[in-house]
Amino acid sequence: MRPHTTSYQGNSMLQLYLRSGLLFASVLMATVIIGILMLIAALLPFALQYKLATLWAKFVLSATSLICGLDYQVSGLENINLVKNAIVLCKHQSAWETIALIALLPPQCILLKKSLLWIPFWGWAMATLKPIAIDRESPKEALSQLLKQGAQRLQEGFWVVMFPEGTRTAPGEQRKFSASGALLAQRTGFPVIPIAHNAGEFWPRNSFIKYPGTIQLKIGTPITVSGRKSKDINAEAETWIINTMQEIATK
Repeated sequence: MRPHTTSYQGNSMLQLYLRSGLLFASVLMATVIIGILMLIAALLPFALQYKLATLWAKFVLSATSLICGLDYQVSGLENINLVKNAIVLCKHQSAWETIALIALLPPQCILLKKSLLWIPFWGWAMATLKPIAIDRESPKEALSQLLKQGAQRLQEGFWVVMFPEGTRTAPGEQRKFSASGALLAQRTGFPVIPIAHNAGEFWPRNSFIKYPGTIQLKIGTPITVSGRKSKDINAEAETWIINTMQEIATK
């Protein structure tokens, strides 16, 4: 893992721990409150549930900025308007992007591990948002489920968000991209939008501390899939993400 390279911007380690602790408490409280509201709203139109999820995500991003001095900058938002909906293949470094994409993208469903839905409040609330919850111990069944439910969600107008590396990777590391998202795109005809970011340098995986700074998130142009093989679609998305990661990585 590459060492953290951003400055503390005048914060001592004690201040970083205190700020991160305050953020944790704030997010926990918001998660419990909005999670309960989302469970209640499960009896109401889906649009209301999703608005609550978006409200939670925007609160977390605002609290992160206010408490920890961690902001973000997005480029390529205009690319979202070029398509009705799409399959998102996103770099996975942190918990931050799973939150940010809820706030930044149109209504979406996310591919995730089924076990995450058992997490109190957060997982229970996520279960109401029509995720594609798979069992990674059964890869063949998981792929079949993704292709079937993914196609259904896309036809319903949802974006499908996937992290093709499968797990969070430390800055500077690269895992092989799963071609399942590209296969879904090839079979359904829906375009792929790649997303890269350097959130792991400020909100590291498995770390309590959140470092001040500005996360860079870049949204690529839609990748057309008509008449193409899934491996070629996947290779194009992977190459764009790798190259973009090199551009935005903190030196």
